[in-house]
Amino acid sequence: MACEQKELTWDMRVQSLLLVLLLFLSSCQEKKKIVLTGEQPVPAADFIAFFTPLSLPHIFSDTLFKKKGEDSLRISAPVLRALVPDSIYDKEFAKKSKPVFYALGKVEVPDAEKYVFIRATSGEKRMIWILAFDQKNNFRSAIALLKPSSRSSIQQSLVMDRKYLLSQIQLRKNADGSSSEGKEVFVLNEAAGRFMLIMTEALEDKLTELINPIDTLAALRKYSADYINGKMNLVSIRDGRKPDRITFFIHFEKREGNCIGELKGEASWNTPTRAEYRQAGDPCVLQFYFTSNGVRLQEQNCGSRRNTGCLFDGSFVRKKSPRVKKKG
Repeated sequence: MACEQKELTWDMRVQSLLLVLLLFLSSCQEKKKIVLTGEQPVPAADFIAFFTPLSLPHIFSDTLFKKKGEDSLRISAPVLRALVPDSIYDKEFAKKSKPVFYALGKVEVPDAEKYVFIRATSGEKRMIWILAFDQKNNFRSAIALLKPSSRSSIQQSLVMDRKYLLSQIQLRKNADGSSSEGKEVFVLNEAAGRFMLIMTEALEDKLTELINPIDTLAALRKYSADYINGKMNLVSIRDGRKPDRITFFIHFEKREGNCIGELKGEASWNTPTRAEYRQAGDPCVLQFYFTSNGVRLQEQNCGSRRNTGCLFDGSFVRKKSPRVKKKG
């Protein structure tokens, strides 16, 4: 009986030692670290494994380009060049350019294709570059989306839904406070090996009518009139509450609607042809220089009333008042 207990104890010790040894060996085996910042090619399987899986639907906003990329997610150009055909790579990036790439994430379709999303920047050019691979990690196609608009009034987003459709959405804020939306939907045609545009909803080119909130006020004095410079640029001058004042409304849109400014208030006459808007607590100062057929604006510190990088400064032509036919 004692011998059997000793044998059992010995067996248990051996098993325990083997278990400890296995745990030790497994802990010594470090997980393979994938680096995509080198000069040497990387197998497609390792390249794809580097990306973090994304849950669907997933939305990318154009605001991501305002954030600094993480160094740990950096991808070198040589690594991408080794995976993407030259005809596709050179289409997006000039040979002498120095694009910077960061991994955003990946989506793997069960038993089918795989998508990797890359943030790409090359000078002023910015985009999300989507690369598609087949089930065996062979490169299939690429598409560049979410290229930010030069117009600050347009916001963009990119969505991959649960059906693996890519929707590029544009949202524009119009001068009248309304919004217009446009959309392009793409899908990977696996058989053809390319992304296809399957639906387009054009961003409505909405022509808004400018509403003058002081249009009905009296316009009996010498310089009380409307002054224009194009359809959406207006300086409206009306009689003030006192003879030494004018009531005004200004609206302008420059750079195809990318630069909008608006101001309504009361200005005082400094000379017979110059009026000035200046209010206590408001850093904005605006000068009106009148002639017989127009007005010129010159501003100081009116940034809170307009988009950055555009000024109220400019010249406007006096609009002719409609003639009233005499009775008789």
